[in-house]
Amino acid sequence: MAVTERGPDHDVTTVRGTVNGLGPGPNGTAIGPAGDPDLVDGPEWGRPGHREHAPVDPHVIVLFGATGDLTRRKLLPGLFHLSRAGLLPECRIVATSLEDLDDDQYHGVARSACDEFARGEVSDDHWQEFRQSITYVPHSHGPDGLARAVERSEASLAGDPRRLHYLSIPPDAADLVVQTLGTARLTERARVILEKPFGVDLPSARRLNALVQEVFDDDQVFRIDHFLGKEAAQNILAFRFANGLFEPIWNRQHIDHVQIDVPEDLAVGTRAAFYEQTGAFRDMVVTHLFQILAFVAMEPPTALEPQAINEEKNKVFRSMRPINTSQVVRGQYEGYRWIDGVAPDSDTETFVALRCEIDNWRWAGVPFFLRTGKQMAEGARIVSIAFREPPKSMFPSGSGVGTQGPDHLTFDLADSSKLSLSFYGKRPGPGMKLDKLSLQFALHETDHADHVLEAYERLIHDAMSGDQTLFTNAEGIERLWEVSHPLLDAPPEVQLYRVGSWGPPGIKELIAPRAWRLPFERGWRQHR
Repeated sequence: MAVTERGPDHDVTTVRGTVNGLGPGPNGTAIGPAGDPDLVDGPEWGRPGHREHAPVDPHVIVLFGATGDLTRRKLLPGLFHLSRAGLLPECRIVATSLEDLDDDQYHGVARSACDEFARGEVSDDHWQEFRQSITYVPHSHGPDGLARAVERSEASLAGDPRRLHYLSIPPDAADLVVQTLGTARLTERARVILEKPFGVDLPSARRLNALVQEVFDDDQVFRIDHFLGKEAAQNILAFRFANGLFEPIWNRQHIDHVQIDVPEDLAVGTRAAFYEQTGAFRDMVVTHLFQILAFVAMEPPTALEPQAINEEKNKVFRSMRPINTSQVVRGQYEGYRWIDGVAPDSDTETFVALRCEIDNWRWAGVPFFLRTGKQMAEGARIVSIAFREPPKSMFPSGSGVGTQGPDHLTFDLADSSKLSLSFYGKRPGPGMKLDKLSLQFALHETDHADHVLEAYERLIHDAMSGDQTLFTNAEGIERLWEVSHPLLDAPPEVQLYRVGSWGPPGIKELIAPRAWRLPFERGWRQHR
């Protein structure tokens, strides 16, 4: 069914369709994986590992950095939602941080976080049930005090509960916390989630990996990248490998270039001390954008299982050429150096754009352009595949062919999980006039939209289940720091850019003669 609405970029007409078997079917019914309306309520087929609702053991979750920004915005609201949805097992939460708080004071912090950031209303009944599972231990109580709190929480649970340690801490604190867990003997029946960045360069990543492996076995370690927990990121794998339509042309013969573009309109805010240690490249590119690049570029894995997927991702990383600093633009938004905690002569980049190349048979000669930054014109998260253009000599002058850029396949990695395929089609009427059309899909068009877990919720649940499918491993991380060494060793100077812009002027030269896909000239079709 054609809908005359504006699609992304130059797209004029939007054609409602389906992607990966999800979407409207005959008479408005939703279509299941084989195109059968009756399969909508079947098993969870669109998920790596099929572990969406796998039962998990009773757990004690230890939150390090329990008063930090990530815990307030994502972890506490996420755990509350899992509990309310019945996906959290019999569970106790031991929160620990530098602040000297008692249980009641921390309950106030947690309630405030859930009220502000949780999805849906926080009812008193649900809150009281969740509140009773939380205790707080200041860091000043040391390893022994933490161990006693964990033991008390375990004693209130049936059986032999597992432990999940979530390290929501700055990179320079990871060594101490891992040692604390070893000293407190909290590594048995335990798994540990490590937050990015995993080190700040190759030597520090190797040091951290060596320390972690002294305390934990590899199958206990979960290095989290919340981008990989997003429905849209996983749909890249489903779209590529569950369908025969695009994989035959997913290569250098048919694809001109790839863009992975994650601008943010947010400022650094209260994270200035953390950001001064990392910058945009360490914070976003090494830990997020390179992982999405691997999903786009990897060969088909033998199974949707951790070892098979990580092996294919690592092959991509091994094929990446070291970053050429002449193909990198670093930027810093005006006013960044005035923020408390930022050095007046800071060279930390709040923006980075770069060209990456993968030297293998599938991708040789196809550039991957990556961009991310703070205080930009808008917040977005897209992957855009630009296809090579065909010969146009058969079309008459003035037909419009090629005037609105190449065909694009665009994945929106935001929580709304959308996808658009743009192409040329004939404008109705006499003569041969061509317009850019688009085929779009959005998660809200399916019957599964209400079942979506936020990325952190999904990944915490996976870690409790022991499923490492959507987590990264030490080999891949170390290789990414290795290819990043030229940039970290001799970074180009930062260029200032205006708040609310799309970055420094040098970004146009970086991608020329091509153009950045963002900003779209026309937005996505709106949900009705």
